[in-house]
Amino acid sequence: MFNKNPDLKYRFLWLFVAYFLVAYVIYSSLTPSPVHVDINFFDKYAHTVGYFVLMGWFMQLYHSTKGVLLCATALIIMGISLEFLQELTGYRFFDIYDMLANTAGVLLAWSLVKTPFPNILYYFETKLLSILK
Repeated sequence: MFNKNPDLKYRFLWLFVAYFLVAYVIYSSLTPSPVHVDINFFDKYAHTVGYFVLMGWFMQLYHSTKGVLLCATALIIMGISLEFLQELTGYRFFDIYDMLANTAGVLLAWSLVKTPFPNILYYFETKLLSILK
């Protein structure tokens, strides 16, 4: 479908982590009792950071322009869709600002696509894991 990072030795593990993170975001978005921190706008920061981490993680795995675009699009659609699903639950609420925070997190990570950021996992594997051998 699109080019993956061929240099990752533990690609299956990193994919597992990526989809575990997606599942966690879905679960935490739809659970009746999400973690609540009593700090002004913490919720919006959490949304931005969460989607930054998701996009950043997928950028480690897929390096082609098409792959990064597809991941960004899928994550933005997921963030928007989850807000609509929250409204349907009866115990969570639709919030357009959560959608904007989710999208901002994706776009912030995407803005790092031309930096060394998309190679953090490769660096981790080659440099840090080689010490353990």
